[in-house]
Amino acid sequence: MMSRWRRAAFVTACVLLAAMVGVSGAAHAQDGRWRITKERWEPSDEKAWQDFVAALGAADCWTFDECIKSPANPYRHTDPKTRFYVDCADMPYVLRAYFAWKNGLPFAWQSAMRAADGEKGDIRYSPYGNVIIARDSVPRTANGVPAIPVLHTLVNVVSTAMFRRNSMADDPVMFADTYSPRLTRDAIVPGTITYDVNGHASLVWRVESGGRILIFSSHPDHSLSRSHLGKEFLRTGPELGSIFQKFRPIEVVGATRAPNGALVGGRIVAASNNEIPDFSLEQYHGNPPGDPVRWASSSWVHNDENLDFYTYLRSRLSAGELEYRPVEELRAMMQSICFDVRSRKQAVDISIARGIQNMDPPPRLPDNIYGTHGVWELYSTPSRDARLKTAFKEMYDLVVEFIKMDMVDAPRLNYDGDDLAGDLLAAYWEQNAACSISYVNSAGTTVQLSLDHIIDRLYDLSFDPYQCVERRWGAKGEELATCRDGPLKTRWYEAQRYLRNQIDRTYDVDMGYTIEDLERGPWGLRTGRGVEAGPEVDVRAYLEGLTSRRTASGAIANPPATP
Repeated sequence: MMSRWRRAAFVTACVLLAAMVGVSGAAHAQDGRWRITKERWEPSDEKAWQDFVAALGAADCWTFDECIKSPANPYRHTDPKTRFYVDCADMPYVLRAYFAWKNGLPFAWQSAMRAADGEKGDIRYSPYGNVIIARDSVPRTANGVPAIPVLHTLVNVVSTAMFRRNSMADDPVMFADTYSPRLTRDAIVPGTITYDVNGHASLVWRVESGGRILIFSSHPDHSLSRSHLGKEFLRTGPELGSIFQKFRPIEVVGATRAPNGALVGGRIVAASNNEIPDFSLEQYHGNPPGDPVRWASSSWVHNDENLDFYTYLRSRLSAGELEYRPVEELRAMMQSICFDVRSRKQAVDISIARGIQNMDPPPRLPDNIYGTHGVWELYSTPSRDARLKTAFKEMYDLVVEFIKMDMVDAPRLNYDGDDLAGDLLAAYWEQNAACSISYVNSAGTTVQLSLDHIIDRLYDLSFDPYQCVERRWGAKGEELATCRDGPLKTRWYEAQRYLRNQIDRTYDVDMGYTIEDLERGPWGLRTGRGVEAGPEVDVRAYLEGLTSRRTASGAIANPPATP
């Protein structure tokens, strides 16, 4: 049982959720007990872990529970009757523990943390990271221990505070559960954790041949999202632990083996940083290696070319030399965004099904809309929406860059056509048609949307769960007519416009404002009231402008496909 002080310290990164894992009385002990039969995680176990995560990431499932019960999980038939509810921080730990349980492997975890500077406050966002002050592990007994309560414990203990610790630390007793890996294809593999210091964690499930990193994560409302790693994952110093982490190798020493093969007693020992083949501080010290503490001034050189960190990362993870196939890149980005929007739909649908839109809004916003608790944490979408906006902006910026590269015949651009803007626009409409999105309005009628609609209304999508479904999807005009929000909620919606314009998540800024506070301003990134305008994201308008000018100049242009 966790003490009162420790339970208070571990409000989870997305929200602390009760595991609510029920075990059927008919479940046999053989199915539900965790017997440790292996002393250590062998390379074959790590490879099986990678395959396990890759299969779940590729599965057509939209909650953690669905994924665990899907055909992608080869162990599903051995489970007791359970339901799994996890958030973003829990998922890497619970999946790793689940896999260890099914394979008789040892498992240990950080069970208590404190801020490195000793200050009180929310250790999910501590400015100097955290230090580990307690550890726990699965007991090693001949009969094993019930596995489900262990998973329950992890859900109630783990938070993104676990990932927010110094990657340079190497304590043999209070060792970190994870370590910093090299930035290579054989190190950044399925099962690698990606940690966003703004309070989010995901798992890598595939690295494409072109170096794009596909990730998936769970959320406080239990929905699952899939995307690719982009600039929304901020690179920071080693004291905060971003971006990449992998589970540290552990082994049981000093145990005896029972007649049934189970290990009994002993203790958990972890590999030190210098004993791990793919340990590296590359993501902090840069290439050529510099001082990881001076991470902000790191340089990134690959094949004698100076790059920014994110281009360097793709170059390092590409199966060959990094080259951009612009039309294929646009298709892939739109497919990823389509996943994000469909995941958002799951979140909004859950909120609407719970009737949150029928409740009266509180008189103030939470102290911080991106990291809080209760109804807002469970059913609002400001963080998810900010990541979605960042994905649209990243797509826009990359398309602009492709056009510039084409103009100078850049060697990294692999394109043989004579109308890049036209070909990109045709691919845009193709992917737009392939991504169908819909919601049921307040009158019970289905409203069809597309990615093109989402771009047009991106800064109108309401993150506020107390508002009608029409406003959650940025409706205007006739589409908004079925909304049942009264004057108060309408006023809240208008007052939140500047917050909707903001794509940067400011977790360290006070945002507990009233409507009057929001309306009166001032506005700016550090005010907590939002910004006056969001960045340009309309890639379709940009490409249409280019093709129109090309046609007007008398050049031959490929006509874009009609939507």
